[in-house]
Amino acid sequence: MGRILVAEDDEGVRTFLVEALEGVGHDVVAAPDGLAAIEILRGGGIELLLTDLRMPGADGMAVVRVARAEEADVEVIILTAFGDVKTAVDAMKLGAFDYLEKPVASPAAVRALAASALARRAELVGESASLRAALAKAPASRSPRMRAAEEALAKVAKTAATVLLQGESGTGKEVAARAIHDASPRASKPFVAINCAVLSEPLIESELFGHEKGAFTGAHAQRRGRLELADGGTFFLDEVGELHPSLQAKLLRVIEERSFERVGGSKAIEVDVRFIAATHRDLRAMVREGKFREDIYHRLAVFPITLPPLRERREDIVPIAETLLAQLSPAGSPGRAAPALSAAAQAHLVAAPWPGNVRELRNVLERAIILADGGVLTVEHLALDSQEGREATAATPRLEDLERAAIENALAAVQGNRKDAAARLGIGLRTLYEKIKRYGLR
Repeated sequence: MGRILVAEDDEGVRTFLVEALEGVGHDVVAAPDGLAAIEILRGGGIELLLTDLRMPGADGMAVVRVARAEEADVEVIILTAFGDVKTAVDAMKLGAFDYLEKPVASPAAVRALAASALARRAELVGESASLRAALAKAPASRSPRMRAAEEALAKVAKTAATVLLQGESGTGKEVAARAIHDASPRASKPFVAINCAVLSEPLIESELFGHEKGAFTGAHAQRRGRLELADGGTFFLDEVGELHPSLQAKLLRVIEERSFERVGGSKAIEVDVRFIAATHRDLRAMVREGKFREDIYHRLAVFPITLPPLRERREDIVPIAETLLAQLSPAGSPGRAAPALSAAAQAHLVAAPWPGNVRELRNVLERAIILADGGVLTVEHLALDSQEGREATAATPRLEDLERAAIENALAAVQGNRKDAAARLGIGLRTLYEKIKRYGLR
């Protein structure tokens, strides 16, 4: 059972939904408008949000944005009239799970959709935790580019310098930001994050700086912003390239002076925070195009670090895959070994372009474990899209190079024990000897 927030201004519909969900044991809280829903979300603990699109104070889209900013793993179901289906689809682009058209057919329909949304949330929360744990336990990178990034992260963590993390989605920018915080003198203080891409301009200002009572309609009490909550710790600006130009100037002052005023207030509030920003965009190009302020770019890029995508660190793909397999397999229980990758499967993984980076790799391996049913994972189990293989860049290594790298990786992992390496690769010992001789390996 989950903790569910129902945001609906129609009292009859609201009561119907609450009773339908409470009837099967869910813990349900109700909000009569968007502003009340936002306050409840800020209190934390909500697992599923059911929200109408049209409400007084703040509409459903605003509530969805706050939900995404406050609780990244909260699931969302949109309640919509027939004419608002297009808007509901737009909400789904923000990450909503599904939508229900009003009038809702029956309590059973609400319960079934809520159960599906909560099940997906549980799956994603587990996946996220597993991925973070896997990355944390992954062996040191063999890629020169990634090793350089790891060394830079370790060095800058001990300082108070502002860091700009750059790289494609899925390359681990938030994981890197948390690693910097955890290895810094501020580790015992808060790590507070905000995603600049999911909040509208009016909402993000209040989220950043907080507001005074009466600052705007619905501001019934004073509220501290996230910058204030991060005092003494680290403040992480995710997708900073999406920050509205008017807020870029205000953020610049905070970075320079470490002070700000709440919305509707005049008292300067001083904070001691370490800034880390992340983006998948080319901020220098945005500066040239006039889409991002040059002065704030230079304040954020005091210590820029670029995290390379998987396709540019192919030496790491097999070690990462093996770490993920140990996390993913039912064998994750003590006493059972994780499934091994055949030499061909390793080569296949290394050759793939991985546009989704580590998350995509994880999904492929999870599917392969199910298909292999406990055996060695082969190319057939990986079931990579053949189109992806055709789209691999011209820089993709030859199959012989990939096979050689797979054998080297296996030998290194078992300190040169050829019998163990053969078992790890899923090939016979004699075959391994032949390939070692062919590739001139020691």
